[in-house]
Amino acid sequence: MSKQLSDIEIAHLHPPRPIAEIAARLDIPPELLELHGSAKAKLDPAPWLDGRLKPYSTDPRLILVTAMSPTPAGEGKTTTTIGLADALNRAGHRTVVALREPSLGPVFGIKGGATGGGHAQVIPMEDINLHFTGDFHAVGSAVNLLAAMLDNHIQQGNELGIDPRRISWRRALDMNDRQLRQIVSGLGGRTNGQPREDGFDITVASEVMAVLCLAEDLMDLKERLGRMVVARTYANEPVTCADLRAQGAMTVLLREALNPNLVQTLEGSPALIHGGPFANIAHGANSIRATRLGLALADYCVTEAGFGADLGAEKFLDIVCRQAGIWPRAVVLVATLRALRSHGGLGKDTWPSPDPAAVARGLPNLLRHLDNLQSLYGLPVVVALNLFPNDDPAEIALVQEAVTAVGSRLELSRVHAEGGAGATGLAAAVVAACERETGPRFAYELALPLAEKIRRLVQSVYRGRRVHFTVPAARMLERLEAEGHGGLPVCIAKTQYSFSDDPTLLGAPEDFDVTVREVRISAGAGFVVALTGDIMTMPGLPRVPAAERIDILADGTVVGLS
Repeated sequence: MSKQLSDIEIAHLHPPRPIAEIAARLDIPPELLELHGSAKAKLDPAPWLDGRLKPYSTDPRLILVTAMSPTPAGEGKTTTTIGLADALNRAGHRTVVALREPSLGPVFGIKGGATGGGHAQVIPMEDINLHFTGDFHAVGSAVNLLAAMLDNHIQQGNELGIDPRRISWRRALDMNDRQLRQIVSGLGGRTNGQPREDGFDITVASEVMAVLCLAEDLMDLKERLGRMVVARTYANEPVTCADLRAQGAMTVLLREALNPNLVQTLEGSPALIHGGPFANIAHGANSIRATRLGLALADYCVTEAGFGADLGAEKFLDIVCRQAGIWPRAVVLVATLRALRSHGGLGKDTWPSPDPAAVARGLPNLLRHLDNLQSLYGLPVVVALNLFPNDDPAEIALVQEAVTAVGSRLELSRVHAEGGAGATGLAAAVVAACERETGPRFAYELALPLAEKIRRLVQSVYRGRRVHFTVPAARMLERLEAEGHGGLPVCIAKTQYSFSDDPTLLGAPEDFDVTVREVRISAGAGFVVALTGDIMTMPGLPRVPAAERIDILADGTVVGLS
């Protein structure tokens, strides 16, 4: 029996084509490419977005890929997104895929890589998974510059009257390191600063990352950075980045990171990879600039939103699309039998084993997500069942019957094993779904009070009963309303494993209560964050980190990324 190749071994069998060749397929003038080696480049979208260059299509179509509530191993959403783009290109539809950049935290933590899998990958996968073009380093540097200027302001006399107990800005590191969640900084005497409680967030959870992904252009980036609230004074008044006069230098650090990165799939489909906010903490989508560029360059732009549809898709629709003035023509909802078994009560050790009864018990989770996308947001949805080698035909038939019974279409996805050829039916179904154009429909109106927006999401998307606000959270909501932030959308930070704020409450629970324990303002990004459950903005490493299997050989070949 032949050995099954790992993702990185498959990637090594497909040397990247010169990126100039990929750009030429999209009619991109070579002088607009900022090359980072031969296989990747940065690309300024301004000539297309400001009208200097004509868009390829008069009717570009945005396809959103999302998923049911996932298992910790993920359900192949990125793999499906890449394979679908390859399948559309195979069918003669000029297609670009737009994805987030991987964070080093998950790469060295659980995932070991986040560039797709099998025969549906973006390459060069080592570069993309590791340092890529340096965007995340630029974001981390900007975050930490602001932190340094904030503490220096206090050290040099504190003209703004900043209360060190009310500093909300945290430093950032693109690595899972639980030891840095809560620290005390400034120790060692007066010359080393003022001792205070401090901490780190993972870079992708920082507001700067969200700002980068939502900024329209360079000046909008600078204005958004300036609006970020970093602390409060002794009089409880907000202190912004602009008050510290840090936004200009931060924008300088981010000026190159603002432009999307052009790479390719194993099959040579163009891929724009840019930004990486987490979906359980932030809005979970690649940058607006990359998505708009994809729409300008092709007939179809396929993008994904992180985690399940209750997190990534909801925020993509209610925050990103509302702000960017875009809307998907169709949605692909990814499911696996593994996730259905999990939501049917099986544990991690028994996920791989066929169990039709468990699949039947888990189907309400998938159907809940499907109903939300169709009924609440009015979107045409194609369910993609991402197949694994040992998947049971009887279980597949159960899923097919359940999806068909509610008037939707299910397609089998074999992209991991077959690349674009494994998504021929999925691509055809998506093209058909795109023929019915729908207008934007949101889960709540911006004119509602912040607390009511949160309740609407809990009751309509999650199907919960009540929302409880801790006293500090309720007070912060009142203050934010009084300070003029009441018209912003809300971004609920919660577990990705459940519709509720309890990761153990699987399936499709109803009539549960959700507790909002903390509220934060992301004035630069343009939303209010409501934290529930035990969501951490700095993850930790698992018992056996993926970093233990990542290595390099004497000839420079990287192994262990998957």
